[in-house]
Amino acid sequence: MDNSWATFGRDLHLDLTGPGGLRAALMHALREAVRTGRLAPGTRLPSSRSLAADLGIARNTVADAYAELVAEGWLSARQGSGTHVAERTLPRATPSARRAPDRARRPDRPRFDLTPGTPDVSSFPRTAWLAAARRALTAAPNEAFGYGTPAGRPELRTVLADYLARARGVRADPDRIVVCAGFMQGLGLLSRALRGEDGGPTGWQGAGRGRTAHGSRNPRRPGEVWRQGDGQLAVESYGLDFHRNVITRAGLRTVPLPVDEHGADTGELTALDDVRAALLTPAHQFPTGVPLHPDRRAAAVNWARATGGFILEDDYDGELRYDRQPVGALQGLDPDHVVYMGTASKSLAPALRLAWMVLPDRLVDRVLAVKRTGEWQSGSLDQLTLAEFLSSGAYDRHLRGMRLRYRRRRDQLVAALSEHAPHVRISGIAAGLHAILELPPGTEQSIVQAARWQGLAVQGLTMFTDPAGTAVPRDALVVAYGTPPEHSFASVLDALLRALPPAEPDPR
Repeated sequence: MDNSWATFGRDLHLDLTGPGGLRAALMHALREAVRTGRLAPGTRLPSSRSLAADLGIARNTVADAYAELVAEGWLSARQGSGTHVAERTLPRATPSARRAPDRARRPDRPRFDLTPGTPDVSSFPRTAWLAAARRALTAAPNEAFGYGTPAGRPELRTVLADYLARARGVRADPDRIVVCAGFMQGLGLLSRALRGEDGGPTGWQGAGRGRTAHGSRNPRRPGEVWRQGDGQLAVESYGLDFHRNVITRAGLRTVPLPVDEHGADTGELTALDDVRAALLTPAHQFPTGVPLHPDRRAAAVNWARATGGFILEDDYDGELRYDRQPVGALQGLDPDHVVYMGTASKSLAPALRLAWMVLPDRLVDRVLAVKRTGEWQSGSLDQLTLAEFLSSGAYDRHLRGMRLRYRRRRDQLVAALSEHAPHVRISGIAAGLHAILELPPGTEQSIVQAARWQGLAVQGLTMFTDPAGTAVPRDALVVAYGTPPEHSFASVLDALLRALPPAEPDPR
C-alpha cells in the first residue's frame, strides 16, 4: 500500500464537476478556489503525482492543468520548490452597511489596561515551561494521550497535594483534588453539586432554619437533609458579578455578606436562611485587598461545622504577598468543611486554563458526577507539564521572581502617589496585583472617564459591588499594576496621575 493516496503529501479538496473533460474541470476548480480565496496567495499545492492519486486521474492531466494555470498567472512554479498560488494584490473588502455604524460608534481601545484580573503575561516563563513540557512528554505514558478522567491527571494531583501542603498549609490528599479548566468551571461544578443536580440526595446536614414541605418555617433538626434545589450561597458584597452569575445559573440564589476593613462579616452567616455555602477570599479580599480577620476566619469555620455547610475558599492570589507573612489557607483549619480553590491564572497565565479544588470527602463523588455530564477538561499535556514544572522547582523560582517584579511596581505606584498625589489614599497593597485608590465622594465615574482619555482602562469599585448589598457607596479606583509590561509602566503611572483629581483647597 506504499502508493496509496493516503500516504501521499498535502491534502487538497477539489470538486471536478465543472464543464468539459477532466483537465478543464480541474482547471475550473483551481481557478475558483483561488478566486474565492480558499487558496490564499503563496499556498503550496500538492505535487502532480499526489493530486493525481487523490483525484484518481492521470498524472499528466494534473501536470498539464498546472502548466496552463501557470501560464495564465493563477499559479507560479519554480524548479525544486513546487507549485504555489501566485502572489497578487487582493481588493480591499468593502465593509457592509450593517457593520460600519457599529465600528464608527466603537470608542478607541485604551492603550494600557489597568483592570484587575490578569497578570503580566509578557513574563510567562516560556523557556522553563518548554523545558518542562519536553520532559513531561518524554515521560508521559501512552494512556495520557487519551480522553482523560474528570478528576485530572494523577501526576498533577499528587504534586499539587505536596505543594499546597508546603506553600499554603492545605491538608490535601490527591484523591480529593479535582483539576478544572479555570476557577469559573470549578465554581460552577460546586454550585451544581450543592444544588443536587446529579439527582441524588445532597447529604447536607442542616442546623439553621428551613421550610417544611408546605412552605412553613420550622427549626431544622440535626441530621435533616436539604432538599434538591433549595438554598442560597453567601458571597462577599464586593466581588465579581460573573461569579454570582455562575452560581445563579446553577440554580442557587446569592446573598451578600458585608465587607469592611476586617474582610467579610462571617458572623452574619448564622442569621441567613437556607445558606448552603459561603464563597470567601480570606487571604486577600477581592477587590478591597484586606485579609479576613482571625476572629472572622474562626466564625466562618464554626458556622460550617454547626450547620454542615461549606466554605468555598477562593485563593486566587494567595502566593503573591509582599509586606507580611503569608496568610495560610482557611482550609487547613477544617478540611471537612472548607473547599480550597486555586488557579494558575495569576501565578502563570490565564491561557493555561488550569485550576484545582481540594474537596471534603463528602463532595468528591458529587462534583465528579456533575463533571461527567459533559463538562470540558483541561488538556492532559498541560497538566503533565504543570506537574513537572512544580516538581522541578521551576514554579517556586518563577513565583519568587514575579513577587520581586510586582513588588517593585507596587512600590513605584505608592511612591508616585506619595510625591504627586498625597491626598489620594491607597490601600490593599500588602499582596496581590492591584490596589485601591480612594476618591472624593461622587467622583468615581468622572475619574474613570478621565483615565480613559489618558489611554487607560480602569474600573471603579462600584463595578464590583453586589447590587443586593446594603453598604454605603464608596468611590474608589481598582488599579491593577500587574498587567502593563515592564517597559511601559512609568508611562502608565504618568497617565494615571494626570487622571486623578487634584487636592481639595485648604479651607483655612
